[in-house]
Amino acid sequence: MKLSFRWYGEDDKVTLQNIRQIPGMDSIVTAVYDVPVGEVWSRESIATLKKQVEDAGLNFDVIESIPVHEDIKLGKPSRDKYIENYCENIRRVAEAGVKCICYNFMPVFDWTRTQLDHELEDGSTSLVYYQEQVDKVNPLESDSDLTLPGWDASYTREELKSVVAEYNAMSEDDLWNNLQYFLEKIIPVAAECDVNMAIHEDDPCWSIFGLPRIITCEENLDRFLKLVDDKHNGITLCAGSLGCSNQNDVAKMAAKYAAMGRIHFVHMRNVQVLDNGFEERAHLSSCGSLDMYAIMKALYDNGFRGYIRPDHGRMIWGETGRAGYGLYDRALGATYLNGLWEAIEKASK
Repeated sequence: MKLSFRWYGEDDKVTLQNIRQIPGMDSIVTAVYDVPVGEVWSRESIATLKKQVEDAGLNFDVIESIPVHEDIKLGKPSRDKYIENYCENIRRVAEAGVKCICYNFMPVFDWTRTQLDHELEDGSTSLVYYQEQVDKVNPLESDSDLTLPGWDASYTREELKSVVAEYNAMSEDDLWNNLQYFLEKIIPVAAECDVNMAIHEDDPCWSIFGLPRIITCEENLDRFLKLVDDKHNGITLCAGSLGCSNQNDVAKMAAKYAAMGRIHFVHMRNVQVLDNGFEERAHLSSCGSLDMYAIMKALYDNGFRGYIRPDHGRMIWGETGRAGYGLYDRALGATYLNGLWEAIEKASK
C-alpha cells in the first residue's frame, strides 16, 4: 500500500515536517483551498503545492478533493460550464503528476456530524452523530437557526432553505441521471490523463432531511460502477462512512471492489455503531465496531496496492486544531495500519 496523510495547506497546524516523521509515510493528500467551487485552479497554485510537498520528501499523488458544483448535481443548464472547468482541473493536476482524485456527489451537505468534541471514556474527544440531535435541526423551518458540523457556511439561512428545497423536489433517479451525465463527460478526460477518479461514499450513508443520497451501499456502488464502465471510474472505500451502517459489510465490499480493480483510494477509520447513530473511535479494531484487520486483509488478498490514509482521528494528549485532523491520533492510526499491512504481507509469504 501507499500510506498517505491529509494536509490542509500552509494554514494547517499539522506541518509537512510533522507528517514526514511518521514511519512509512509516502504521499500527501491535499487540494487548492482558496478557489471558489466550480472554478479552474491556477497552474501556479498547483505547482506551489507540488513543490511544498516534494520539498518535504513526500509524493504529490492524490487530490482530495476537486468539489463538484451544486449546479452539476442539480442538473441545471449551467452545469456544462462547471463540468468543463472540472475537466480542466483534471488535466492540470495530471500535468503535475497527480494519479488519483477523490470527490463526492453529496447534495448540499458534505460529511455531517452532530458534535465535534464528544468526550469518550478515556478522555479523548471525537466526532459523533446522534440522530436525536439531527432531528432538532430542520433547514426548511424559518425559525431554525441551528447548524451542524460539515455544513457549508457560505450559505445564508435563506439560501440553504432554497437549495434544500430544490433537492427535495428531486428523486434519487434524478440524482443518478445527473451523476451519469457528469461521469460521461469527465471519465474520458480522466482516462486520457490516466487519472483515477474515486468517488467517496455519502457520510453518513443514509438520507438526511429527505435529501437524495445514493452512494450508500453495495447495491448502489454496483450501479455506480456500471454508469461508466471504465477502470478510471472507481471508488474511495471509506470504512467509516460505509461502516456506520450495520447493513454494510465493509470487508466483503473491500474484497469485491479490490478484485475488480475499482478501489483507487481507501480511508480507514473505525466507528462504534449505536442504536441512535455512531461515534468515531481509535483505529484499533477493539475500539469500535469494525474489524480493521479483516478489511485490510480483504484489500491485500484481492490485489489492492493503492493509496490508504488514516481517516479522522480523535483529539488526544491535549492537542487542539481541526476536529478529526489532529496529528497524534492519525499518526497512531497510520502506524497501526502499517503494522496490519506488514503482518498480512508476512503471513501471505
